[in-house]
Amino acid sequence: MRRTASPLSLILLGTGVFLLVLAPLLVSYVSPRAKKNPIDISTTTVFTGTGSYFDTKSLELARDKPLTITRQVRGDVADSVRSGRAVWDVSTSIDTEETLPAADTTDSLQWTLERWVTDRRTNEPVHCCKEQPVFDGEAYLKFPFDVEKRTYRWWDGTLGSTVSLRFSGTKKIQGYEGYRFTGTVAPAKTGTRMVPGRLVGLPERGQVLAEEWYANHGVELVVDRRTGRIVNAMIGPRKTLRAPGGKKDALVLLDSRRMEFTPATQRAQVAQASADSDKLRLVGETLPVGGGAAGIALAGSGLFLVVRGRRDTPDQG
Repeated sequence: MRRTASPLSLILLGTGVFLLVLAPLLVSYVSPRAKKNPIDISTTTVFTGTGSYFDTKSLELARDKPLTITRQVRGDVADSVRSGRAVWDVSTSIDTEETLPAADTTDSLQWTLERWVTDRRTNEPVHCCKEQPVFDGEAYLKFPFDVEKRTYRWWDGTLGSTVSLRFSGTKKIQGYEGYRFTGTVAPAKTGTRMVPGRLVGLPERGQVLAEEWYANHGVELVVDRRTGRIVNAMIGPRKTLRAPGGKKDALVLLDSRRMEFTPATQRAQVAQASADSDKLRLVGETLPVGGGAAGIALAGSGLFLVVRGRRDTPDQG
């Protein structure tokens, strides 16, 4: 008599071995390659709050007025593919009630256009592709993947330098929990501007090269742990002018204690973070663990049937 394994046992054994081989590949090969900054990004985030600003029409300080910050991020797909980096064009405008909706960005209280280039996997800055400005740090429009409970260097474009944001626990936004990072920006000189002397307390001088100063009452970012996406942001910008060599602020250009993502922006950011996080969890945790467990079960069953459940067939001779 010759003993042969049943087709079922071989199928179970083969499938189990395949799943056992696939599980570590998902963790070591597929998951790291899924953690890449997108190149076809197209998002708009909106902050709202109240504050004071210098009204250039009345030449007076407008106090406790609604303010809106709108940031649009568009990926330059062609340059991203060509360079292998994430090339993002970022438009940021600060508007008052009078300049909304902004038919022309030049009507805004403030408008900037930047180009940020990062390594798609590490999120570190890459200095190429007509980057503007040259920036530094670890966190910008997003944090790196797999956010840690530590202090990060966050790039503040207005300051033109990095700010230390420390891990400050967790916080729920629209019911979704993220890591909370906080920090402040002490007053710092960021540039100069030619203005009438009377605006900075020097009425006897026609035009002076006033000093631009910037501070931030408080920065709070709530970040999705897996993707590094910012699901909520709160900032408190303060921009002022000082007389040349002055020790005190002479004119407030912009001052707000709290500008925060609108509820609509929070919902959109949470929805995207949740969807992306679920995909990463699937390839990095659910499939490897489930596949490994299924592989062990199937391979074990198949091996058992091969050893113990073969069919006896007559020898041919």
